[in-house]
Amino acid sequence: MVTKGSFARRCAGFTLVEALVALVVLSIGLLGVAAMELRALQGAHAAYQRSVASLAAQDARERLWAEVAGLPGVPACPAGRVDGVERAWRAHWAGGSGVTAALPGFMKSALEQASLECEFKITVAWDERRFGSTEASFVYAIRLPEGE
Repeated sequence: MVTKGSFARRCAGFTLVEALVALVVLSIGLLGVAAMELRALQGAHAAYQRSVASLAAQDARERLWAEVAGLPGVPACPAGRVDGVERAWRAHWAGGSGVTAALPGFMKSALEQASLECEFKITVAWDERRFGSTEASFVYAIRLPEGE
């Protein structure tokens, strides 16, 4: 038979072992939340870099279009004019003139004329340092309107 005093002592509160077990379970849960937060930050940074890469490709397209469309009397998509556009584009996006580089490793990017027509291939490459030392790239194939 259990006496009233011994029952009260057994149900008086948490023991030190129970409190430590609860603390370990809570700590493991918080570590999981911290790991999820880290992955979310990495994903957000990767999305930011992809957005910047898309803007860089759009800029290359507009520079090409300005070069081709801005010259009256010059045949559409003249060969050899891509090199000057590519140099200016790389200098702008790779951090020329003391500006911080928008994408690390951007100098691996390229702009090339795909054929004799107004087709171009824009490759935007950068280093994904947050996911190790991997390289990421986007390849855009564009066709500009041909002049008359």
